[in-house]
Amino acid sequence: MKNIKKVAFIGNYLPRQCGIATFTHDICESFAAINPGVQCFAVPITDIEEGYRYPERVRFEIQEQDLDSYKAAADFLNLNNVNVVCLQHEYGIFGGKAGGHILSLLRNLKMPLVTTLHTILESPSLQQRRVMDELLALSDYVVAMTRKGIDILQDVYKPPGEKVRLIPHGIPDVPFIDPSFYKDKYGVEGKIVLLTFGLLAPNKGIEFVFRALPDIIREHPNVVYLVAGVTHPNLLRHEGEKYRLALQLLADELGVAGNVIFHNRFVSIEELKELIVLADIYLTPYLVESQITSGTLAYSFGSGKAVISTPFWHARELLADGRGVLVPFGDSDAIARETVKLLRNEVERHAMRKNAYLLGREMTWDKVAQQYASLFEEARQKRPAVMQKKIPMRPLDQQPAILPEIKLDHFLRMTDTVGIFQHARHNVPNFTEGYCTDDNARALILTVLLENLGTINPRRLDDLASRFLGFIRYAWDAKAARFGNFLGFQRNWVDAGYSEDSHGRAVWALGTCIRRSKNQGFSQMAAEIFEQALTPLTTFSSPRAWAFALIGAHEYQLRFPGDRSARSRLETLAAQLLRLYDENNGPEWKWFEPSLSYDNAKLPHALIVGGRGLANETMLKGGLDSLQWLTAIQTSGRGHFQPVGTDRIFERGQPKPAFDQQPIEAYSTISACLEAYRTTKDRHWYDEAAKAFQWFLGANDLGIPLYETSNGGCYDGLHVDRINRNQGAESTIAFLLSLCEMTDIANIIESFKEPIPE
Repeated sequence: MKNIKKVAFIGNYLPRQCGIATFTHDICESFAAINPGVQCFAVPITDIEEGYRYPERVRFEIQEQDLDSYKAAADFLNLNNVNVVCLQHEYGIFGGKAGGHILSLLRNLKMPLVTTLHTILESPSLQQRRVMDELLALSDYVVAMTRKGIDILQDVYKPPGEKVRLIPHGIPDVPFIDPSFYKDKYGVEGKIVLLTFGLLAPNKGIEFVFRALPDIIREHPNVVYLVAGVTHPNLLRHEGEKYRLALQLLADELGVAGNVIFHNRFVSIEELKELIVLADIYLTPYLVESQITSGTLAYSFGSGKAVISTPFWHARELLADGRGVLVPFGDSDAIARETVKLLRNEVERHAMRKNAYLLGREMTWDKVAQQYASLFEEARQKRPAVMQKKIPMRPLDQQPAILPEIKLDHFLRMTDTVGIFQHARHNVPNFTEGYCTDDNARALILTVLLENLGTINPRRLDDLASRFLGFIRYAWDAKAARFGNFLGFQRNWVDAGYSEDSHGRAVWALGTCIRRSKNQGFSQMAAEIFEQALTPLTTFSSPRAWAFALIGAHEYQLRFPGDRSARSRLETLAAQLLRLYDENNGPEWKWFEPSLSYDNAKLPHALIVGGRGLANETMLKGGLDSLQWLTAIQTSGRGHFQPVGTDRIFERGQPKPAFDQQPIEAYSTISACLEAYRTTKDRHWYDEAAKAFQWFLGANDLGIPLYETSNGGCYDGLHVDRINRNQGAESTIAFLLSLCEMTDIANIIESFKEPIPE
């Protein structure tokens, strides 16, 4: 390969436990073995904070959710004069919406790109389609591993035909020997071995083989079913060994525990070869038809195994024309029937093995690596060094805002085992003032948004979210159907009445938790009281309580659009808010009330989500018009953000109070403008949000930052001549929520070049 000296393979990499990691490792090592003069290295995606102990082949690692890490990887590859990049693409392994972060890397590469597609969807979501369309445009060639994959590409995505190549999934080269050769090594000598291997997860359908075993054992008592592989790491993190334990219980219930072996380890390639050899029949009882490739199926088939499989796409293609046996999804009787039939008919089984083995000789990793080598040469010749991709440069007004790092030091300092304290003296929690539902609701929303950003350790966030959710649950008075608000340091409720606004904020937090939390227990707990808490809102008199609850109801509806009761209350709240706007709206005063007080932008924000969720153009227009009016009066003569002050109420026809300016106003404006941006795709709204965010960083009347860079806290307000040096919960959370939302939208802009609707 005289034109290629360096090749980089991007994808997950061993010792990370997943199919993509194994594939990237195998293609990289196989390519290096047949091209000793080419420098090969890997660029893996790391999904856990502690990282992995990668081998020397790994030269640079990308942090899954860190967009800057992808940009740095592009710089690294360009600086090191890599000749070709080979990307392993699977939506779920990259950060951002539908894995869109990877596009920021690919756009900046100077060398040819060959992309192997491990998932090709017939019905992609809007976000997945946008990622795939740009991925196809950026790639010099794309590799599909099955004919079905090429058919879907041509029918759905329509790339230029010359870009698409078929290269099969590689397999290890193993000898065609009798299964008994390794059986004594694993203690299954004299047994008929049925094998399934791979990462354990519910979609693998193992339970249907278990249910088939009694019928198989009745005719062949010496059968054992060997299930090799650990539980999928993502499943293990969220559910532990729940699925494996359920399988063990099922084996006991069916009386087949003595015929089942769990080889609970992530096996090396050498051990895997031996396990494949010792198997008499390989089973893939998978439950998902749309699986375009299966490395485990390819390995077993190409190694000369008789295969019984459900008809997912790859199996249907590979096992056609009698090369294997297909059984319906979830059909234990068919699995039992076909297994017994193959075991009875040794001639047919061995003929199937021989045919599979002969076909598999074209799928060995050395043959596959040779095909990739030829494709890399083509890509290099097609686009030589003098024809490198352009690297687009955008002016500042077209780039996402430069944002600070998310730091939780002060937020954590303000939190104990009960929840978050209301107030601080300077940067020290003020125990005397205790806690309130308002702040714990905001804190719950923050932890859920942080979880979705993926930049903070999820275990730490789970611990925090459980406290804030627990506080809200404790505040709920089921008899009164209301939330208490102020809790003293001694754990006693210190207010006799109930706050409508804090009730609305609690509903907002519960709805957000139900929709966005990845912790099923948290979502379920929030759902236990959500509907009860939503019900009395329509009788409240506070428009801000309506607005908070409406946003929470909208979040809930995005997850459960079929809940007619919740939709009815959303419609009522939105109609009440629109009626209020219609009653007070005028040419010079496009607002909901004859005055502005606090947390003002939440009112148009709620009308925007109401109009969007209910497909009500009048409502949506009212929300956008009122937000436009509000942002205009909150812009100073010098052009920076200047929120309505709280020295007094801003009455219609009176001068606007300039101080004290509160962080909550900046946050509510940012959040509302970003909602308008997602809804309209109008860049104006992003610019308004960015302007309000700069208020925290010093673009304000005094030119003084309110954000404390050392601890991530935020000062409590801007006075006429100074800042309020206290860093209370409301202010700190307002800043962190603003930073979360700005970071999320900046990632979307960077990944997709335009906003993506929810």
